[in-house]
Formats: sequence, C-alpha cells, structure tokens
Amino acid sequence: MTFGPLVSTQWLADHLGDTDVKIIDGSWRMPGQGAAIDNYNAQHIPGAVFFDIDAIADAQTHLPHMLPSPEEFAHAVGALGVSTDDRIVVYDEKGLFSAARVWWTFRAMGHEQVAVLEGGLPRWLAEGRPVTAEKPVPKQAVYTPRPQVALVADAKAVRDALSGARTVIDARSAERFAGNAPDPRPGVRAGHMPGARNVPFLSLLDGDALKPAGDLSAVFTHAGIAAETPVITSCGSGVTAAVLSLALELTGSRSHALYDGSWSEWGEETHDNDLFPVVTDADD
Repeated sequence: MTFGPLVSTQWLADHLGDTDVKIIDGSWRMPGQGAAIDNYNAQHIPGAVFFDIDAIADAQTHLPHMLPSPEEFAHAVGALGVSTDDRIVVYDEKGLFSAARVWWTFRAMGHEQVAVLEGGLPRWLAEGRPVTAEKPVPKQAVYTPRPQVALVADAKAVRDALSGARTVIDARSAERFAGNAPDPRPGVRAGHMPGARNVPFLSLLDGDALKPAGDLSAVFTHAGIAAETPVITSCGSGVTAAVLSLALELTGSRSHALYDGSWSEWGEETHDNDLFPVVTDADD
C-alpha cells in the first residue's frame, strides 16, 4: 500500500508503537514567537522526536533553515532514531504549517515513506488522544539519503522559470506579495518576482488541515495553474512553500520543486535588481 502524503489521526493511533513507524514533531515558529520546542517539551505524541528546522540545516549560509548536506542530514536523523526504511509521520503544533517543510526535506533526501498527520497536534488533542512530556531515547539508526535534485530549485532555476519555463507560486500573504506590507525580516525588499502567482498557503487550509484534493485543484486553477503546469513553490523562507508542494502532490502534480532560498534570498536589498528583479502591485 502506498504510504502518504497524508495519514489520519486514527491511522497513527492504530500504529503507535510499530517499530517501523517514527513520529516527528516538526513544529517551528516565526522569529519573535518563542521556541517551538517548549511546546514539545510540555506535550507531544508518545514516541515523537523533535526535528529542529533551524538546527538540521546548512550552517554555511546566512539564509534561514536551508537544506543541509545529505551527510549532515543523515547524521542528524540517524541520531533521532530514523532509518532509511522507516515510515515517518510528521506533525506540528498548529495543524499544518511547518510539518510540510519537514515532509519536503525528507522527500528531497529521497525518502518516499513520509506523511503529514492530518490536522496535526490540534486535531490529535481535540480527539482526546494521548500526549506526554516524556522524551523518548532514540536508538542510533543508519540513514542513507538519496538526494532528489529535481525537488529543489535555486535562484537560477527561478530566473529560468520567470522566462516561461515554469510558473512560480508564492505562498506568502496577498499583502506581502503585493508589496503593501513590509517583510518581517530586516534587509528584505517588499513585493514579488515578476510573473509569479500568489496562492497564500492559508487559502489551501480548512481549519487545521488541507482542503480536499478537488478544492485544492480549484484554488490552483483559479490562480491560473493547470494540473500539468510545472511549478516552483516559494514563500518567505521555504517553510510554507512546502504547504503548496504538499497540496500539489495531493492534486496529482508531480512536476514541482521548492525554491529553498525563497524570498529571504530573492528579496535581499543588497542584490542586483537585474538578477533578482522585484515588482509590486504599484508597478503593474
């Protein structure tokens, strides 16, 4: 049976304790909102380990939580007790926010057996399912990554896309996309890439989870993105772009990559506007 990209809370409840099912709390918060691990320390699904998006990342760049090298990733997740053959279930404290980024990270490292928990921790709690503050003691595992370069886009790939090769979809809010709201990170310009389409990630959610696949397709169609359109997803720093990637996967799209640097890289004030062009709605 194909595993993922979503699993229900009932499925997870039925498989708690399975030795090949590894549960990951992938919660992350925007800068200034406190540490997500505090909530993990207070309550998490039994057996869950914490995946720190900011720590399991490329430390050689100033950009936030960029993909680590395959070697760094293998070391980090092996220490969490995750092996190459495990079925992985990822959730976060908000329902669906950063869990998709962890899902995409594993996919980019070649892990097919990874799924996001529908409704995340809020739904788990609302259903009265068990949580604990007791931390598991992971047994060191062997993880062998198989990087999937087609799932990752860099700035050059985005430039090529803007020339017509693919469509860029931006998950940020309409206000930030239009340039009517400042970027929350200092030194980053307001606006969007010329030709990009705006699909705010919240437009894909129904409460704490993604909308049904048919409704997701309708959102993308309304934005001018057909099922067969090759796309690059983007956002502020590569987190909610993964929500778009997850939604595209559920609609049957298999031609999507995520711009890891996202607006944190593209919008930098120090960049040459010819190489990293930025427009606002006022320019249209």
